[in-house]
Amino acid sequence: MSRIASEAAFLGLIDRHFPRRHGAVPLHRGDDAAVLDLPGRICLTADLFLEDAHFRRAYFTPGDIGYKALAVNLSDLAAMGASPLGFALVLTTPSDADADFWDGVFAGMAELADALDLPLVGGDLNRGPSVALAVTAWGGPGPSGRFLRRGQGRPGDALFLVGEVGLAAVGLAVLEASGRDAVAAWPVATTAHLRPAVRVEAGLALAAVPGLRGAMDVSDGLAADLPRFLAPGVGADIRLDPSWLHPEVVAHAASRGLDPAEAAFSGGEDYALLGAVAPEALPDLLRAVPSARVIGAVTAAPGIILNGRPVTGRGFDHFESSPCSS
Repeated sequence: MSRIASEAAFLGLIDRHFPRRHGAVPLHRGDDAAVLDLPGRICLTADLFLEDAHFRRAYFTPGDIGYKALAVNLSDLAAMGASPLGFALVLTTPSDADADFWDGVFAGMAELADALDLPLVGGDLNRGPSVALAVTAWGGPGPSGRFLRRGQGRPGDALFLVGEVGLAAVGLAVLEASGRDAVAAWPVATTAHLRPAVRVEAGLALAAVPGLRGAMDVSDGLAADLPRFLAPGVGADIRLDPSWLHPEVVAHAASRGLDPAEAAFSGGEDYALLGAVAPEALPDLLRAVPSARVIGAVTAAPGIILNGRPVTGRGFDHFESSPCSS
């Protein structure tokens, strides 16, 4: 084990992966606080990523941990149609997390940050009983000049998804059952759970569609997030055709005697983008984001219908579900 001897050594490890200087940071990391150049309005989000609540070191590599800790925040910005600008990191480290472990964490996080030219502007670190990362990220408006919101859909609007649903829940289930051995048998599902796609470009394109009502990222599953997305008093008629669900979702559902559409509807952590668009603007949406798939429509009557049957479950809840569950 390569022990980290001091706080200065830990900060030196961070500096190896994240440059201190960036054009958008006039006063860089290392002072009491950073000074940032920002547009007039920003969109800001924060997420905790906790060991044995959101990940297990048993099957997450250090790089996976760093990547996903940042990715879940950037997915929130993507859903708002924001262009990411930077982030801050607060972390705790237990005594058994050595320099090699954190080198891997920062390498995974830097891989995603470098791809989007995002500076790490500062944060805090301390000893703790387990690995924990808290990321705060922010972004500005894209070319459209607007941020997208929830609760804007109107009866008759088309509901759509950008990205898969159900895959990450399959990945979680097989990783919990078999550990890293599951990666070979379920490569797409495990990748969806360990390193979710960040759809920043799609979010910016959605924001530029005039008839786009709003969007959100599906982090807790459609069963939980669709009611959060809809305005009070309206509902949704959803059609999930198993033919366009990923084969690993269909195969896993079949192995457990489950309906694949219901399994996909309940699964969480895919970080797909859910949105509503006015019917007359649907062609514009599909031109702007060809990967978008219509899954139903907003209805005037409250309640959610899935493939012709009322939905009764509430989906994932952080305070009701077991650790590392979706």
